[in-house]
Formats: sequence, structure tokens, C-alpha cells
Amino acid sequence: MALKAACDAVLIVVLTETMVVTDSQNPLVGETTCGSLLQKLQEIWDEVGESDEERDKMLLQLEQECLDVYKRKVEQAAKSRAQLLQALSDGKHELSNLLSALGEKSSAGIPEKTLGTIKEQLAAIAPALEQLWKQKEERVKEISDVQSQIQKICGEIAGNLNLSEQAGMLAFDESDLTLKKLDKYHAQLQELQKEKSDRLHKVLEFVSTVHDLCAVLGMDFFSTVTEVHPSLNDATGVQSKSISNDTLSRLAKTVLALKEDKKQRLSKLQELASQLIDLWNLMDTPEEERSLFDHVTCNISASVDEVTVPGALALDLIEQAEVEVERLDQLKASRMKEIAFKRQAELEEIFAHAHIEIDPEAAREKIMAMIDSGNVEPAELLADLDNQIAKAKEESLSRKEILDKVEKWMSACEEESWLEDYNRDDNRYNASRGAHLNLKRAERARILVNKIPALVDTLVAKTRAWEEDRGVSFTYDGVPLLAMLDEYAMLRQEREEEKRRTRDQKKYQDQQHTEQEAIFGSKPSPARPVGTKKVVGPRTNGGANGTPNRRLSLNQNGSRSAAKDAKRENRLSAPVNYVSMSKEDAASHVSGTDLGPSSP
Repeated sequence: MALKAACDAVLIVVLTETMVVTDSQNPLVGETTCGSLLQKLQEIWDEVGESDEERDKMLLQLEQECLDVYKRKVEQAAKSRAQLLQALSDGKHELSNLLSALGEKSSAGIPEKTLGTIKEQLAAIAPALEQLWKQKEERVKEISDVQSQIQKICGEIAGNLNLSEQAGMLAFDESDLTLKKLDKYHAQLQELQKEKSDRLHKVLEFVSTVHDLCAVLGMDFFSTVTEVHPSLNDATGVQSKSISNDTLSRLAKTVLALKEDKKQRLSKLQELASQLIDLWNLMDTPEEERSLFDHVTCNISASVDEVTVPGALALDLIEQAEVEVERLDQLKASRMKEIAFKRQAELEEIFAHAHIEIDPEAAREKIMAMIDSGNVEPAELLADLDNQIAKAKEESLSRKEILDKVEKWMSACEEESWLEDYNRDDNRYNASRGAHLNLKRAERARILVNKIPALVDTLVAKTRAWEEDRGVSFTYDGVPLLAMLDEYAMLRQEREEEKRRTRDQKKYQDQQHTEQEAIFGSKPSPARPVGTKKVVGPRTNGGANGTPNRRLSLNQNGSRSAAKDAKRENRLSAPVNYVSMSKEDAASHVSGTDLGPSSP
């Protein structure tokens, strides 16, 4: 047995060496066949002298080893086929998942029916898989970019910078990479971009408004706006400005606060401007001095939105106006008498224009006593005088209609007086210089005189209505107007009776003269001497026809002239045989005489 084992070992070594030598000598190893090797083995066995049993045994062993090799190869091939089938299945599954994730129903390059070997099928779907993988990577990048922008804008709106920093670390579901999902993200991004644009526009509007308000109020714009948020400074880019809800809210509050401050300052400045103008008017301040505060008074009637000049409502400007008002107040106190007398002169002017009689000397003495006593504040005294002036203007306005008719009545009476003088002129029709003008004036005067009765009746009715409404007598320069009208009516009636008596007497004399001529015959009368021609012209008021005098005239300084005061008692001119009534008699006479229709 030992010999047999040694022989087998020698045989194996020889066989191995022979195979090695053969392989080394034969350059084409691939051409060596099993038959040639078996023949070589037979030759070796023959040389060694192996028995047939050993040879059979060794051949069986070789056959078994060959079967094992084939078996391993078959197993490896089966395993490789299984792996290829699994790869094909995985490829098809991946292809299906990619198509589903990308929302594609089919992809170009994918055969509808996969035929051929497994490797051919794998090779057929490989390009489509590669294309879909590339498309998936691009889609993932697009969605990631859009989501990053969305997250960044959301962070800017929320005012949370951490959200913007975390935008690159977003995770999303890669199983849905369809264009619909991408379009949805794009739509969301567009909405957010629009909202960001609107917010940015609103922020810029707020900043612009704050800038304008700060300019008008004389405030520091940069410190005001950066107090809201540091990014609102002009040095920061537009896209870098904060658009958060908190920033918008604080900007809105800042604008409201500045507008309220502007409103209060404008109200204060307008009040100061009004005080300045009143004080200037009181003290007749020259225009040169007033012009120094034009920047204050120019906004006296302006609305809040109309004030846009930089520095127009600055605090130093308001303080300057306050100092000037205080200075003028002190100056006003020192010039109180002059100002009060100026007010009194204005009051007297109103009363004089309205023909209301007052005692100016007593009023001035009263004002002087009040100022000297110091018991009344200057502002109260001026307010009282202003109140009297307002009431006087109201009284003058209520008397205006009646006074206008009184003026018409007096003018008509003047024309009536002139017409009587004109009618008494025997040479009025001579062709003298200006005769045609007097003739035209006489025609107009007759028309005007015919309207006097109706004018007097209207004047009486309106005067009585005025007196009933106010419960006081209507006086004209201290004389009751109804008494004046009553006196005029009496004089007019007496004049008419005198004219009638004159006409009757002349008629009687003419009749007597005619009878004498019939009895004694006519006698030639000597030639009538030509007398001096009478010049017809305007007469002074207060002639024998009872024309009322113009009672009140003012000098340039507003006081009555001494000559007019001397004639104040002669309110109406009357004939020689007429006794003028006093004020008391005239007042009592009015109540018992009706000159026209009763007042309503």
C-alpha cells in the first residue's frame, strides 16, 4: 500500500509536471483538449506500470472532479442569472418608480416589450434609467431651490433670520417630483414674492413718509427710522430691508405718532400766528417787522397735508413765535391806552356812520379811569370794546335799509326845494346859458318829488316795524325819525295850504282887476322895469319849504365839527311862522300822529 501511494504521488507529480511542461511548451494553451491530456496520462501510466484498477479509479476520480467543476460552474451561472434577473427586476421597478415620481407615463428609449436575453433586456432599459436618474436629480435641485427661496421669504416675513439660514437644509418627499408639484411650489413662491414686493413697497412708502414728516418737523430722519429697524437706513440695499410684520407695525405707529405731532404743532403755530396778527393789527406794526414772521403766518389757514416745507414746524420756530407773542403782549400792556382809544374811535366811527348819537367824551373818560385804576385786565377791556364794536356793527346793519331811504328822502327834498326856486324864476325859459340843463333837471326833479309821499309812507312803515321789533325808538342823530317825518308832513301840508291860499288870492285879485277894467276901462300901465335876473342853482338845506338838514358830518379825524354841533338843535328848518318842537315834544307828537300805513 505504501508503494502504491508512492506510485500515485509520483504519478500525480509527473502528471502535474507534464501538464506544466506541456502548458509552457504549448503557446496555445486554449487548444489543449481533454483527449490529448488523457492520452498523455495513458502514456505516463504505461511507463509507470499502473494497474487497470488504479487507472479506473483515477479516471473515476477525474470524472468526479470534472462533475464537481461543472456543478460549481452551473451553480455560479445560475447565481449570476438570478442576480441578472434581480437586477432586471430592480431596474424595471426603479424605472417604474422614477416614472411615477416624475409624473411621466412613459419615457423615450424604453421598449414597449422587452425581448431577448437578460443582458439584452438590461442593456435596453439602462439608457432610460440613466436619463430618468439625471432628470430626477435636476427636478430635485429645482424643487430644493424653490423651497429654499420660499423658506427664505417666509423667514423675512416672519422676521426670523434662522429660517432663512436653514433654507438649505430642507427635506422633502422625493416620491413626488411631478411637474404639478413643482408648479405648485412655483405658484407659492410667486405669491410670496408678490407679498414681499408689496411689503417692500409699503415699507418704502412708510420710510418716505417718515422722511417727509421728519423734514417738516425738523427731526433727525436717520435716528428715527433706524430706531424702528437698523436695515431701514439708506445705506442698506432695497432688497435687504426688513419687511416683517413687526417692522411694518412699528413703522405705521411711527408715522401715526409723527402725524399727530405735526397736527399738534400746526395747531399751536396757527394759534401763535393768529395772536401775532391780532397784536400787529392792534399796534399797527409795520410790514417790515411783520415780514420777519412770514414763515409763521403763511400757514395760518393751511391744512395738515398742505404743510410740506422742510422745517416749517420745527420746535425752534415755534419757540421763536412764542417769544415774539410774549414780547408783543408786554408791549401791548404799555400801549393799552392808545389801543383802547383806537378801539373807541372805531366804535364812534360806526355810530357816526349809523347816525346814532353817543357821548364820546364820557366813554373816553370811563376807559381812562378803568385803565388807571388797574381793576380790569387789558385783555378784558379790549374784549369788551370788541364786543361793543360787534354789536354796533350789527345795529348799523339793521339800520342800513332805513338810513338808505332817509338819504333818498333828503335828496328828494333838496330837489323839491330847488324846483320851487326854479318855478319862482320868471326868466327860467329865457335862452340863457345853462337853461336847457336846468330844464332837464326840473323834469327829473318833478318825477322825484312825486315819489316823496310814497317814500315817506314806506319809511314810516319800516321805521315802525323796526321799533316794534326792538322795542326802542329809531333816532337819527338823536332825534326820533318818526318825529322828523311828522314834522316834515306838517310843513308840507302847511306849504300846500299856503300855495292854495296864494292861488285863491291871486284869482280873486285877477277877478277884481277884470271887473274894474269893465267899469273904468283899461289903462295903459307903465313899462315893467327889467329886474336883475335870478340865478337858479342848488340851495342850502333847511329852506322855507321845510327840507330837513343833513345832520351829521365827520372831519378827517372822525370828530364832529364845532359848526355842525352848533346847529344840532336846529334839526329841521321851518317857515318863519313855524315854531320848532323840542326832542321831548317831537317824541310825544309821533305817538299821536299817523303819517302813513301802520307797521306790520
